[in-house]
Amino acid sequence: MKNYLKLVDFELKRFIKVYFVLIGMVIAVQIAGVIIESRQYLDGISKAMYENSMSIEDAVLQHGTMSMDRFMNTSLFMIPIALSAAALIFYCFLIWYRDWFGKNTFAYRLFMLPTARLNIFLAKSSAIFLMVLGLVGIQLILLPIEQTLLQWIVPLDLRTDLTVTYLVTHNPYLQIIVPDSFIQFLINYGIGFMQVFILFTAILFERSFRIKGIVFGVIYYFLAQILFMFPILVEVFMEVGYFYLSEILILETILGILVIGLSIWISNYLLNRRINV
Repeated sequence: MKNYLKLVDFELKRFIKVYFVLIGMVIAVQIAGVIIESRQYLDGISKAMYENSMSIEDAVLQHGTMSMDRFMNTSLFMIPIALSAAALIFYCFLIWYRDWFGKNTFAYRLFMLPTARLNIFLAKSSAIFLMVLGLVGIQLILLPIEQTLLQWIVPLDLRTDLTVTYLVTHNPYLQIIVPDSFIQFLINYGIGFMQVFILFTAILFERSFRIKGIVFGVIYYFLAQILFMFPILVEVFMEVGYFYLSEILILETILGILVIGLSIWISNYLLNRRINV
């Protein structure tokens, strides 16, 4: 356990500078977005009042009120989240491949450490998971700050104030990363963790068998997805209610655990039997 925690800490420190850049980008773009969208909204209200001779009530009826929910449907809110997600997906590859490439191949030293090689696999996946949770936490902290900033810019009679809970539960993207129940949290992040394990196993296939490993990795990736999605695929292709919803949930849970266990077992085998240093 001690070696595992040291490896997690090591992996986090290797990405920390880029991670802080991602956090800074999310904060800067979204804060700027609130200001820009609020100013544009006020400009629209002013134009309606002075150029079209509307009353403030008519202008609000035409343009609607300004709210955080309105801002959260703009690209200035979604782009930094999408870029952060893309960066972490890219890092799922980089976290392995940077150890093999470069002037001094770090992978040789890493696999010579006096610890089980599986700890390296688990530490890398845990680092990804912790970084995801960190970005989600930053987003939750940002929402009330952005709401306050919007309230400073837009007068009370031109805006609608919403709670953070409402913003999270009524945004389809935030509903995924911030579920409204602990069970849903386990489901969403369990699936995410499973996807990381599947991808890591596919990468280790490539590292173990090179050109042939690319084929093995792709095949494993899609077979694992099909295995996990099997109950839903049955429902889709048979076009009948073959399973009850509760049965699908139970089956998906069992299959998800099976896929995670299989990925860990195969990765452990590849790390110990196929990857030589």
